Amino acid sequence: MSRIHEALKKAEQERAASRGGTAQATTFTTAPVVDSPVYEEAPAAPLPDAMPIATGPSFGSPYSLESLLAKCPQTEWKPDPAAALFMNGDDTARGTEEYRTLRSRLYHLRERRNLKTLLVTSALPKEGKSFTSSNLAQVIVRQHGRRVLLIDADLRGPRLHLMLGTADSPGLSDYLQGRSDEFSIMQRGPMENLFFIPSGTGIEDPAELVGNGRMKMLLQRVEPLFDWIIVDSPPAVPVSDASVLAKACDGVLMVVRSNATPSDVARRAREEFPDDRLVGVVLNGASDEAAPYAHYYYEAYDKKAIAAKE
Repeated sequence: MSRIHEALKKAEQERAASRGGTAQATTFTTAPVVDSPVYEEAPAAPLPDAMPIATGPSFGSPYSLESLLAKCPQTEWKPDPAAALFMNGDDTARGTEEYRTLRSRLYHLRERRNLKTLLVTSALPKEGKSFTSSNLAQVIVRQHGRRVLLIDADLRGPRLHLMLGTADSPGLSDYLQGRSDEFSIMQRGPMENLFFIPSGTGIEDPAELVGNGRMKMLLQRVEPLFDWIIVDSPPAVPVSDASVLAKACDGVLMVVRSNATPSDVARRAREEFPDDRLVGVVLNGASDEAAPYAHYYYEAYDKKAIAAKE
């Protein structure tokens, strides 16, 4: 895990520099760090064929693709254009290329290990975990035939329904309490093959609810219907929910905010998960200097776009 340690150390150095008065770029950039301490441009690898979906009941799930589509009719969402990078009609927005790179790296990891249900967390609140969860799901379904289920498991401070512009209930908490079934809490918006389970009705004891065993049952029942299941969890340090939820998932992706997350706090969060469960770190909110390849890409792309218009 030394590379992840180097990534956290880099974030701490940037934070220290900003405290010393060094000017920092304010442009938001997402720099994914998966199996690497810095952002680096890598050639896109060919992706495997889409996961097969059974046309009838399959092992682990009593449902089929037909029942999924029939019971989850498309509804109207009003996504926040600043938070939903792949729903605003601008495929060149800053940050979109980094999410494509993150998608590619996750598929690389998938070639070597079982990785289908992915928990996204952070050390502290407001580090960008929900933003990362949402846009990772969006960039995956941009590829033909990919189906993704996005779950808001942050029952303490849900944000995904606000980003997607949809209702927050019924949702996960209603299912965990046995009040709703899988399909009654699942939504399908305007983006093809993107399904969403919101947080649900507010509750008083989230920790007890996420640990009652029904979360694992939910994932087992719907897993055969999707290529990926992305679970947005609460921060790992203040509460225990993330470590409990991680036991039901194949891997954990941790979000660290540049110039904000203290390195010692990030290490505490990392220690909540076994080595074989943590798949990588996303360095969020990095300056252009921290992602020079991305800066070059956008600059070159913009010049080509301007030349094409002339």
